[in-house]
Amino acid sequence: MSPTTATPIHGAAPSVAAVPAGRKVTLVCGTRPELIKLAPLIRQFGQDAALVYTGQHYDRSMYSIIREDVARPGRFHEFAVGGARRAVQLGLAVAAVDEVLAEHPAEVVLVQGDTTSALAGALAANANGVPLVHIEAGLRSHDRAMPEEHNRVVIDHLADLCCAPTELNRRSLLAEGVAAERIEVTGNTVVEALETALPSGPDRAEVLARLGLREDGYVVATVHRPENVDDRANLETILRGLGRLPLPVVLPLHPRTAKRVESFGLSPLLDALEVIEPQAYPAFLALAGGAAVLVSDSGGIQEEASVLKRPVVVVRRSTERPEIEGVFGTLVPPGPRMHAEVLKWLDDVPGHRARLRDLPSPYGDGSAGPRIAAAIERLLSRAPR
Repeated sequence: MSPTTATPIHGAAPSVAAVPAGRKVTLVCGTRPELIKLAPLIRQFGQDAALVYTGQHYDRSMYSIIREDVARPGRFHEFAVGGARRAVQLGLAVAAVDEVLAEHPAEVVLVQGDTTSALAGALAANANGVPLVHIEAGLRSHDRAMPEEHNRVVIDHLADLCCAPTELNRRSLLAEGVAAERIEVTGNTVVEALETALPSGPDRAEVLARLGLREDGYVVATVHRPENVDDRANLETILRGLGRLPLPVVLPLHPRTAKRVESFGLSPLLDALEVIEPQAYPAFLALAGGAAVLVSDSGGIQEEASVLKRPVVVVRRSTERPEIEGVFGTLVPPGPRMHAEVLKWLDDVPGHRARLRDLPSPYGDGSAGPRIAAAIERLLSRAPR
């Protein structure tokens, strides 16, 4: 696939002071990535924000250590819908958000991404007649086997305001008939979240030293998507491929992946890897920022790689973030090609590093938070109060 040209986001970012205080904003999320990406908006709205955390990610390593680094909203509502089947989770999460909106009316509801929790927030906002804002709108994999693809399409068509990270996302929305006046190209809040959380040079060096690593001398891998870890053959192929790489491979082991490794009898394959617990966001960024290459099935890591200026091999059958394809990364299915593509990025680590350093991230300049806040204010100013 040829590289996708990213259109820069032009114009100065609105200042925080330009957005009036006092708006009753409710943010809904339920997973670690959502919490990370909503953190800039929680800071943006401060005590005017209420956060509803559904508990879709209920493992401490996937939530508690992240929440420690997130600014406190004015109100926090926490539920525990995790561990159930998807349809049950959705019903419980819709009821939970509806309960909060009934007791604490909001002027606007914000959801981020494509999770069950985001869909629940969208449905509850719609049922309560509250304007809905979708952060990270317009992403499309065109892969109907992905539950997330259905979620993001439904949320976009319910939303009163679609905050598209890139021009490509805006075009996808227009092609589906979403009105232009409902779309704003804002960039992605992941840039601000990363820049805020990224440790200083000495702190990054300390994280690497603690694990006996040297910069550019290791690979960081993450794997958690159902298509990879719920399929024994795919999971075995990925783990074997990682174990054959010529550099140490650091694997922060996702709880879901750990369970599948054990149940499939694949634990011996972990012996060739440096397996660690899931990390707090700053520590993970320190690891990712020093890696020679990243290997992952995560959506967020594709974006983070473009900010950290590190290459990423995306192990999936499809991606909703084609902006990085052929530029910062390569999309490959589980199999022999994964190993070959990682080796290509390892053939000249300093050279690849120098080339990527000068490339702008397609996800903006770190001003998505103020842009989104200003767009929300325009939306609410037009709506009857």
